[in-house]
Amino acid sequence: MKEFIINDNEAGQRFDKYLAKLLREAPKSFFYKMMRKKNITLNGKKATGNEKLFSGDYVKLFLSDETFEKFSGSIPAPRAKHSLDIVYEDDNILLINKPSGVLSQPADDGTPSLVEYLTGYLLDKGCLTEEDLRTFRPSVCNRLDRNTSGLIAAGKSLAGLQALSEMFKERNLHKYYLCLVEGVLKEEKYIKGFLTKDRKNNKVTIHKAEKDGALAIETRYFPLADNGRRTLLKVELITGRAHQIRAHLASEGHPVVGDPKYGRAGNQIKSQLLHSFRMEFPSVEGTLSYLSGKTFTAPVPEIFLRILKEEQLEESYYENLE
Repeated sequence: MKEFIINDNEAGQRFDKYLAKLLREAPKSFFYKMMRKKNITLNGKKATGNEKLFSGDYVKLFLSDETFEKFSGSIPAPRAKHSLDIVYEDDNILLINKPSGVLSQPADDGTPSLVEYLTGYLLDKGCLTEEDLRTFRPSVCNRLDRNTSGLIAAGKSLAGLQALSEMFKERNLHKYYLCLVEGVLKEEKYIKGFLTKDRKNNKVTIHKAEKDGALAIETRYFPLADNGRRTLLKVELITGRAHQIRAHLASEGHPVVGDPKYGRAGNQIKSQLLHSFRMEFPSVEGTLSYLSGKTFTAPVPEIFLRILKEEQLEESYYENLE
């Protein structure tokens, strides 16, 4: 017999969802059968699987060690070492300033991503244990392209992860980017379009008119300053599609400087000058109510700032970072 006590990172979910994580190798029919036979109980009672779990609940599995080991599998421990530039952290969430060149989420080829670095950080700090990873994995809630830098929100607790995910789903957490683009732009503009993705080449195409299979996109930009050749833009991402800002601006004739996919890379610039610099939290209730109305910013990378100085646009940057 094995017994598990539900902790804060496991509470709030259905019992069958929890069992699917604990016994990840078992077919669902197995643990439903075990519940019917009272070989799996919740708080000493027969369960159906649709019960909502609360911190302190206890689960008993009347299974042999061999059966448990067979169906639980090895504990997943995606962790890797990498220093994190943490802009904000509390018991529920983290805001991380991701450097250019780092993947936001795990890749099929096993390349470490911010998720593995986050897991390693929380394990080393003692916020998680290897055993916790059976039923809870910290994760990021938004994604930035590999060579785009800036703010990424991550859930440190299950409640924080759920609350953040809901904000991104409802699009009420406002995200602003800074980018340097080719050409001169003088006026604020709200642009719409439709996006299709070529998964084989990992490239998107923007269409002015609706098209089968295309996703609607919306972007708003605000020119901050120009030098007669290039413009520093603040961009509000309304919808969050793959490569949206890069492709949408390029379709308007103003590609992001240093972008080899939708513009052209410069000799001294190894990645696009696009940075997620600000997140503004809405008025929210519940777990993250203490973040209502708060704003967080992340400074641009050194290469971005150096080029802004060369282009004589750094003064406007500093004014908008405040």
